[in-house]
Amino acid sequence: MSSNSPFNEKQIQILQVAETLFAEKGFDGTSIRTIAKEAKINVAMVSYYFGSKERLLESLIHFRTKDLKFQIENLSAENLEPIEKINKLIEIYIHRINCNKGIYRILHFEFSNEKRDIDLQALNDLRTGNLKALITIIEEGQNKGVFRKDIIVPLITPTILGTFFHFHMNKAYFKNLLQLSTDELYNNYIKTNLTKHIQQTIKALLIYES
Repeated sequence: MSSNSPFNEKQIQILQVAETLFAEKGFDGTSIRTIAKEAKINVAMVSYYFGSKERLLESLIHFRTKDLKFQIENLSAENLEPIEKINKLIEIYIHRINCNKGIYRILHFEFSNEKRDIDLQALNDLRTGNLKALITIIEEGQNKGVFRKDIIVPLITPTILGTFFHFHMNKAYFKNLLQLSTDELYNNYIKTNLTKHIQQTIKALLIYES
């Protein structure tokens, strides 16, 4: 465990179990009691650490997104051409989502429900930070005369994520269509072909036609 983590080992154990259960059974379908039982930790201890199921989810988002925020902030400052930064950003996004499908499935589907009494501050902070970093990279490209001036920046991230989620939600169809007989081949296809396809798509949106 990294020394700068705000969570201790017991808390991390609870968060990892909660993530699996939320992704499998949904947020509403998972109780604190079930999480405690699976994590082999007393219910009172789970409540002591996190308070409620909603607060536990907030902690889980913070736990899973903290280093992504750091990676993206660092990328803005790297000495790379703007299009290389965008390509790297796409790689970071796709790799991160593909390795942490649980939390992203929870966020993508459960929390389109705006009636939930959950303070998604950690998620909003991440989105705001990511958008700022993206704006910085795109403005740098525009100032260099490489990127178009009419880009709708807030639509770039949904274009990246939407393509990934459509591919992932239709996994069986694409595995069959593209003859990806194992999960290893499927994941490798995401890492190489799908990522490259998304990079080419975004590049077409950003760069002036020659």
